[in-house]
Amino acid sequence: MSEKIRVLIDQQTVETRIAEVAEQINRDYEGQKIHLVGILKGSVMFMCELAKHLTMPVTMDFMSCSSYEEGTVSKGIVRLTKDLDQPIEGKDVLLVEDIIDSGNTLAYLLSALPARKPASLKLCTLLDKPSRRVRKEVVVDYTCFEIDDYFVVGYGLDYDQKYRNLPYIGVVELD
Repeated sequence: MSEKIRVLIDQQTVETRIAEVAEQINRDYEGQKIHLVGILKGSVMFMCELAKHLTMPVTMDFMSCSSYEEGTVSKGIVRLTKDLDQPIEGKDVLLVEDIIDSGNTLAYLLSALPARKPASLKLCTLLDKPSRRVRKEVVVDYTCFEIDDYFVVGYGLDYDQKYRNLPYIGVVELD
């Protein structure tokens, strides 16, 4: 089986929208420090681009957890594979995710992280697929793009660990 990638959101549109969302975050966190927590691996490119546009002091950390196995379908079971390196107690934390699909991973994080006593906890995503949301309690504070139910790659998102380096969001079309 081979894959073709169709451009869904071009590079310029992605980067312009990230800058716009960063401006909203700048307004909301004016005069504060912000601690970005990227959800590996997919959020790396998005988080780095977002951070370039933030004007307040920024610190960063990463977590890795997934409800995906190989392939394109969420299994619904969340595994924490890398925890934070530093405590988040007393910090204004912004979780940064590449895509929210079923919401299983984020529901898990949003229920577990408050026990670590952050000053605040909000969620920012590059892509949101609300039509696929199983976990309705997941509230997204900052969304760059809502998309239909496509399997997408690029800008950090992958298909079996391929295509993360594409500078745009593309739809995987399998032959």
